[in-house]
Amino acid sequence: MEYVEPAEAIAELKELSTQIDTVTLAARDGTVVASSLSGHAPSAVASAARELVAGADELRADLGRDALAQVQAATPEGSVFVVVDDARMAIATTGGDPTVGLVFYDLKTLLRQTADSSGASTAVSSEGNEDA
Repeated sequence: MEYVEPAEAIAELKELSTQIDTVTLAARDGTVVASSLSGHAPSAVASAARELVAGADELRADLGRDALAQVQAATPEGSVFVVVDDARMAIATTGGDPTVGLVFYDLKTLLRQTADSSGASTAVSSEGNEDA
């Protein structure tokens, strides 16, 4: 798969997906790479996702399960989805009753599209005007 700039990949995902409200790409430590959110919201979302993934990964380890790949936290009003790879997280929010498999597929595709095979650092970028 050909590399796509993170901000461009997020804009394309937002345009194509009717279910995803917001999307943020971050390093596993919570450092924001790109987001459809603006202001301080991307950092807050990435930090909360980092904590969610850490808690789920701790539970996974306690149960002796394989490495964590994805997490969904759902309420009647909407869901938060996080897909992880070795170094990054793709985080999305949706409205109520999303097509779970499709959202996870879209986030995995985002991670693949934005994988920087050169190892170069990706600049922080923000797209969109939404606030959390």
